[in-house]
Amino acid sequence: MVASKVLPPLAEYRAKRNFEKTPEPQGEHAPAAGPELAFVIQKHAATRLHYDFRLELDGVMLSWAVPKGPTYDPGDMRMAVRTEDHPISYNTFEGTIPRGQYGAGQVLVWDRGSWRPVGDPHQGLEAGKLLFSLHGHKMAGLWELVRIAKPGDKQIAWLLFKKRDGLERPKGAYDVVSALPDSVVSKPLVAAPAAKPRLAWHNGLPAGTVQAPNPARIGPQLATLATGVPPTGDWSFEIKLDGYRLMARIDQGKPKLITRGGHDWTSKMPGLAAELAGLGLDSAWLDGEVVVLGEQGVPDFNALQNAFDRRRADQIVYFIFDLPYLNGSDLRGVAQSDRRTLLKQLLEGRPLQQVRLSADFAADAGAILESARQMRLEGVVAKRADAPYVSARTEAWLKLKCRQRQEFVVCAFTDRGGDPKAAEVGSLLLGVHGASGELVPVGGVGTGWDTRIASDLKTRLLKLETSTAQFAAPQSKSRWSKKAAGADRWVKPQLVVEVSFADWTPEGQVRHAKFEGLRVDKPASEVVREVATTPAGALPLRPPRAATFTKVSNPERVIDPSTGLTKLDLVRYYESVAPWMLPHLKGRPCSLVRGPTGIGGELFFQKHADKLRIADVKDLDPALWPDHDALLEVPTARALAGAAQMNVIEFHTWNASVSRSKQRIDKPDRMIFDLDPGESVAWPQVQEAALLTRTLLHELGLQAWLKTSGGKGLHVVVPLSPREGWAAVKDFSQAVVQHLARVIPARFVAKSGPANRIGRIFVDYLRNSHGATTAAAFSARARPGLGVSMPVSWEALTGLKSGAHWTVASAREHLSFHPADPWAAYWSCRQTLTVPRKTLAGAA
Repeated sequence: MVASKVLPPLAEYRAKRNFEKTPEPQGEHAPAAGPELAFVIQKHAATRLHYDFRLELDGVMLSWAVPKGPTYDPGDMRMAVRTEDHPISYNTFEGTIPRGQYGAGQVLVWDRGSWRPVGDPHQGLEAGKLLFSLHGHKMAGLWELVRIAKPGDKQIAWLLFKKRDGLERPKGAYDVVSALPDSVVSKPLVAAPAAKPRLAWHNGLPAGTVQAPNPARIGPQLATLATGVPPTGDWSFEIKLDGYRLMARIDQGKPKLITRGGHDWTSKMPGLAAELAGLGLDSAWLDGEVVVLGEQGVPDFNALQNAFDRRRADQIVYFIFDLPYLNGSDLRGVAQSDRRTLLKQLLEGRPLQQVRLSADFAADAGAILESARQMRLEGVVAKRADAPYVSARTEAWLKLKCRQRQEFVVCAFTDRGGDPKAAEVGSLLLGVHGASGELVPVGGVGTGWDTRIASDLKTRLLKLETSTAQFAAPQSKSRWSKKAAGADRWVKPQLVVEVSFADWTPEGQVRHAKFEGLRVDKPASEVVREVATTPAGALPLRPPRAATFTKVSNPERVIDPSTGLTKLDLVRYYESVAPWMLPHLKGRPCSLVRGPTGIGGELFFQKHADKLRIADVKDLDPALWPDHDALLEVPTARALAGAAQMNVIEFHTWNASVSRSKQRIDKPDRMIFDLDPGESVAWPQVQEAALLTRTLLHELGLQAWLKTSGGKGLHVVVPLSPREGWAAVKDFSQAVVQHLARVIPARFVAKSGPANRIGRIFVDYLRNSHGATTAAAFSARARPGLGVSMPVSWEALTGLKSGAHWTVASAREHLSFHPADPWAAYWSCRQTLTVPRKTLAGAA
């Protein structure tokens, strides 16, 4: 923003806030503490609900207000208005900004993680075109911000949208805002691993630890090239780094850096060795990869070689991903997840520059691999959490590559332009070792290098030149074999190069090969053709859907003309509230209110399945209600959403439930008082009536809970121990209502009928009859606005505006800001009517 360029960092942020009144952090300008840049999206229920999208850059959080939130649909561009920069400490803020303060309302952390710009972010901001990738709980893949504001506009408007990268989804198929509306702080999406708790050395050693002296050598564990990951087992994923494998052995505090081929490279990286020495370890083996990060923050293999060649080893970063030995304890028999836990404890919180922890992700392999592909990374390594460390190639570690890539032995070369006097190579003839150890030609590579590298290659190869052909006989199907057979530019098979390529031909030749760099860390004798395996049961990799959705027919059909809410909106609402609603449905006979043409058309109750069959909607035992068809139960999220797909708008339940131990519904386990206001009754009278009803019940010794009806009134619900029959419970509820009408006749009436309720409230006790039903908690109502029956606390009663305070459009957002169940104590409350009945009789 123009103003922020001439003001000190965060000046505008602080000028808008009174930190004596708001709990928001004052914050400081804080340069990045590590290589990763943070992003956060905060859901903000201010005057209007919106999403604050923030990206860390230059010590602050660049901020945009996104009114509708993000979407994975690339065709649905979302307005994003640039706002003042926020401090990085704001990323963890959740709470309520008081009334009268700037941005008053509730704030929660909807998503957070790391972001990576594609290209120079400063240039992107200046040009108004910022491309970046996100790695969060909900947001993933490539996104873009494009400025659309014109000079002189009061608001600096941008557009936020998803790029097409394989992770995009049509909004009708997946809407991340409605599917995942909650805080990732209070309701994290990825649960902590159930296998083992976080370990600490002073609490003892993990299972599999063996006390042993520091081994003289530990060979690295190698990953098997694979096409997928088995669906069973607990797997974590790491980015496959494009560098050299390096084992660090620390003995008596002194580190030695050892390549995969067993060479000591400590002298090549003195700064890295010094930083490892600074860890203060007596003895250890660390396993990782050394890389050099390019301008876009991804590993650059050529830059790594240049760092050695030009003595710029301080650019080298050592990403450590395993810990096979530590301070007298051999950890190779310990589960990989426990080794990772110990490694994190060892490295986290230390001010390190060249030593870093390789990040691991508990997510879907397909999504991570797609993100790696978009960032032009090499691939992903999957690691089984319960596996030990083995110095061999195993299927406990699987490598999944974005593009085929491996090492090859250089067996011959051609001169540039066919001129033996040329200073550069023209192409390389490649080979791998076959099953018997013989060299097998696999084609050649002639691109991927600049003049300097091509000259360096020829210098190296001339030293290895020999007149001996490296292949037993030319293979007629290989044009490279034909060329090499008649050439005198054979070389001893000692130089190893890394090459990426599109695929293998049927003849075993690489297609569209590109030179990536030298592999001076790997002996030529180990180079074989890598063949990707498909582990048993492995599924093809594909980006995941963050939630499973019901396929909706006629999704755009309007259910409520007054709001424009559609059938898709209703189905998605029921999918999103299923965790809250199902406890109110399970085990209870349920009647369905169907509206095939919306609330303005014909509505009808359905108590039995008849010819309509909905997945997971269950027929209860017909013996529960003899001489009637089987009653229905809606026990699962699939049943709930499936019913909505079949045009069910309302769900009504009985006051009795079926337990596994007692297949009977002859004794209610709750009693409901439905406060139904007549004409000319103002809403404050309904609120007052609810409090009066609760007061009477309290004096009788009964606890009661409150919920909106989704219509005009309120429901007061009393849980009961299922000891008395329907008639006894109904009679008691009628006596309560009659007492209210007798004591406060100006407010209450005990007779139903519109004429009796003018100016007064009928407290409907008939809901407690056998076979009677009441709109379930969280059920929508087939009325204009599609109000929702919402459980609330008694303290929230005064803030309600009506019995339809929440609707299908707003109820789920309310739950995201209020995750605590106001009825938490309801589920364990069991009370009888014995004493209350006597008390009420005495009062009469």
